[in-house]
Amino acid sequence: MHKFKCVIIEDEPLALERTKGFVNKVPSLQLDAEFDNALTGLEYLKKHSVDILFLDINMDELSGIELLESTSITSQVIFTTAYQEYALKGYELKVTDYLLKPFTFNRFLQAINKAQDNIGKSSIESPVDFIFVKTENRLEKITLTDILYIEGMRDYRRIHCTDKKIMTLQNFKELEKVIPSHLVCRVHKSFMVSISRIDSIERSRIKIADKLIPISDTYRDLFFQKING
Repeated sequence: MHKFKCVIIEDEPLALERTKGFVNKVPSLQLDAEFDNALTGLEYLKKHSVDILFLDINMDELSGIELLESTSITSQVIFTTAYQEYALKGYELKVTDYLLKPFTFNRFLQAINKAQDNIGKSSIESPVDFIFVKTENRLEKITLTDILYIEGMRDYRRIHCTDKKIMTLQNFKELEKVIPSHLVCRVHKSFMVSISRIDSIERSRIKIADKLIPISDTYRDLFFQKING
């Protein structure tokens, strides 16, 4: 039987023992390591491959959210917390599931099934065709093929689509993480463009609809590699 490698990062001793006991009950799970603080857990994750990570949110020194924001984690992440208000943040960080303490074994199994399904699906390449962007107090769905370009405006990014314009506080680095670069790529410190929506390129300017967008030296070579290859 294939074993899914698990790691628990949890600073509450009773909660750690509870999660550990649940993991040991499931034949398909293998507990590789457990940590009572995020800093030592982070060092382990940098050096080891992990399938499923059980991550407490509220911890001293470095929270679970800060851990995810500070490094690239490829594991299926299951948040464990006593605070329901972090659910939206978990969704933004694309965690697999969100377990509210004290969770039952049945609820734990639901999260495990979801994680194992995701691991199975990830082995089969499936095109990403939409993202959710945080705007004001809601998450707005954007179909990637509808994007014309994304414009930086001080603290905001304005996403110009075929049928709407969306303002978001998400920065370019965050958007680049969720949008495939062969569809929408950075061409300037203040612009990303949809490659399929380009009408023409003249010297150092891209024309999309009625907008002329500059290409900076920083992104020039990579941009031309994408459109030529």
